[in-house]
Amino acid sequence: MSKKRLVLVGNGMAGVKTIEEVLEISKDLFDITIIGEEPYPNYNRILLSKVLQGDTTVEDITLNDWSWYKDNNIQLYTNEKAVQIDIEKRVVVTNTGTLISYDKLILATGSRPFILPIPGTDKEGVTTFRDIKDTDEMLAASKLYHKAAVIGGGLLGLEAARGLLNLGMDVTVVHLGSSLMDRQLDETAAALLKAELENQGMKFLLQKNTTEILGDERVKRLKFSDGDELDCDLVVMSVGILPNIELAKNTGLAANRGIIVNDFLQTSEPNIYAVGECAEHQGIAYGLVAPLFEQAKVLAKDICGLETEPYKGSIVSTQLKVSGVEVFSAGEFIEDGNKKALRVFDEQDGIYKKMVFYEKKLVGAVLFGDSREGNRLFSMIKKRADISDTVKVSLLQPVSGETGESIVSSMASDEIICGCNGVSKGKIVQAIHEQGCTSVESIKACTSACRSCGGCKSMISELLEITLGDNFDASAHKETLCGCTTLSRDEVVEEIREKKLMHTREVMNVLGWKTSDGCSKCRPALNYYLGMIHPLEYEDENESRYVNERLHANIQKDGSFGVVPRMYGGVTSSDQLRKIADVADKYNAKLLKITGGQRIDIFGIEKDDLPKVWEELDMPSGYAYGKTLRTVKTCVGETFCRFGTQDSMSLGIALEKRLERVGSPHKFKMAVSACPRNCAESGIKDFGVVGVEGGFEMYVGGNGGTHLRAVDLLGKVKSAEEVIEYASAYFQYYRETGIYLERTSKWLERMGLENIKAIIEDQKQRKELNERLDLALSVQEDPWKKIIRSEKLKNELFERVTVQQ
Repeated sequence: MSKKRLVLVGNGMAGVKTIEEVLEISKDLFDITIIGEEPYPNYNRILLSKVLQGDTTVEDITLNDWSWYKDNNIQLYTNEKAVQIDIEKRVVVTNTGTLISYDKLILATGSRPFILPIPGTDKEGVTTFRDIKDTDEMLAASKLYHKAAVIGGGLLGLEAARGLLNLGMDVTVVHLGSSLMDRQLDETAAALLKAELENQGMKFLLQKNTTEILGDERVKRLKFSDGDELDCDLVVMSVGILPNIELAKNTGLAANRGIIVNDFLQTSEPNIYAVGECAEHQGIAYGLVAPLFEQAKVLAKDICGLETEPYKGSIVSTQLKVSGVEVFSAGEFIEDGNKKALRVFDEQDGIYKKMVFYEKKLVGAVLFGDSREGNRLFSMIKKRADISDTVKVSLLQPVSGETGESIVSSMASDEIICGCNGVSKGKIVQAIHEQGCTSVESIKACTSACRSCGGCKSMISELLEITLGDNFDASAHKETLCGCTTLSRDEVVEEIREKKLMHTREVMNVLGWKTSDGCSKCRPALNYYLGMIHPLEYEDENESRYVNERLHANIQKDGSFGVVPRMYGGVTSSDQLRKIADVADKYNAKLLKITGGQRIDIFGIEKDDLPKVWEELDMPSGYAYGKTLRTVKTCVGETFCRFGTQDSMSLGIALEKRLERVGSPHKFKMAVSACPRNCAESGIKDFGVVGVEGGFEMYVGGNGGTHLRAVDLLGKVKSAEEVIEYASAYFQYYRETGIYLERTSKWLERMGLENIKAIIEDQKQRKELNERLDLALSVQEDPWKKIIRSEKLKNELFERVTVQQ
């Protein structure tokens, strides 16, 4: 029996996924031909943002290379476009005149970016962000131009903005709506995302309607409906997509916004199907990869003549990282009169979680900052599980039971681990047992899990460890510093020491970085590690820091800044308070607030005024923005309190003066309480001290965020001097062994409390740690005073300079 001719128009993810599913059913049913407009084999469009951001290469995001087509006897036409379908003759005609006959035809023509119908879109420097060509154009522009505007505050727009920011451009996101990613996030999560991205240096103009792109041959400015203008020399338009339906409409197929299909992805013509972004099912054209892959499975079975459950639409979920921030949303996440919400919000650590319920069922969820529960919640939403007997808030707990059992371990076999490709825990476990999979890469090859966005990689790795037990090879799953290198944090640090590397570019060149400029993850990390290893010789790189750390103040949502001067131990004076009041009045501060660390935050200072504010305050920087010691919180202690057993204020001040300014992997918070009543909250700090009769108890590893972690006892000493000695050694050991952006609560669990205690309690090692800390402290200078004294730094950081191109 001769094979039937199967033709696929479109070489993208949804169409090729359908072909993969067909081949899995049988390789003998069809002679397969694929027509693709681009000159590349099938690649992962989702990861284009990582190419732009410098985290990976085009070769790395290829899903099926040239050999895959050859091995599966697939005829691939690249750089060709299907322009006509002859239904009577069952022939597809391409733009080169090629005639391709079919018995079954699948249209996977995808979508195209929507271009705003405004004057100037044809100017040089106006692009979209849809394919490799667009990515290459943006990479080239970043080498010649400085200011970029991204129109559209959705996911793709933000990823483009992050990439351009990594490339050294000044980036402003222009968005018509009042909040970012409004299709995936509610207003609270969107506001948190905006604040985090501003912290990374991104700028935003919300509720701005772009009416014209100005310039001669090349774009120079954007004009808005309110009359405002924005200087820019690159415009990336990311305001939505439109399904490519022209071929279908010209053929006479029923179409609306997309090509109309039934529950088996069949169009109005029996032998023609449509799948992916070009298809419209029950009035919906899906744009996310998971629904498209669900369609592919149904279509493949139907076209191969197998019985299958019809496609009934998809509950949409999004789990991803936006500029390093974990975000998840699923289902109906906006509450109304019938749907009620439960929220958990840790404003201090920037973690927000919301579940939406309809009667007894979970119907939607939004997670920001920590999305570990996303897969479990999505599974419950899809199953429409009855949660009437469940304590609702327990659904947001990252562990189950008192044993600390992981989420992956507690998941049922049918629960989905890879949402993009619909791969369950059971299917992955089966691949481990029956196909001998021992790594994420082999799981990817066997099951397609982790082939799309990559967000499930850590869960797959954890499942491998649980399933393989003693046969699990941890070295094969090491966590690299970032996607630019195959080296781990420890390997990078060791190479820097051994080869005496002194600059971030030198590290990248000598250690074989995949990208020439690194990325937003490795550049700040390398800057920290070099400074930690070479405290006397290394010159800190401002350009490798986020905007708050560059400008030594916290940027606010309106573009103004918050200034927090140092008040040692939370103790102040009338003279300091008068200065703060005078500065607040003179520079029109919008708010004065007592912080959680017993300091005064002056909100609403304009960027250009920051050096003048610092000079007139004549107080040290409080480092409220820094990866360093933030504050030492104290109670009033024995000086005034009738319960106090120790002088907490003096010790707090001494600790703060001892450890201030020197960098650490993440922020570091301390507290000194004069007695076990613990009024300074020493039980949830990175390093907490509690006064007791005859001495002090020292506690470590606390975290007051959503993942509340109580401290562990490090030890007990008799004197304040010993506390300072132990605290200094502990802080330095954290500096030397911590992973950049790893809080001490995570570091302590990774390193082990007993291992840390063995180092700190050893007198010789404790002394050596203190000596190395002394060395690092010897070159520290208050950044506010340093900038005040340097006209060069003031000009670089705070003057408005027009760059001539």
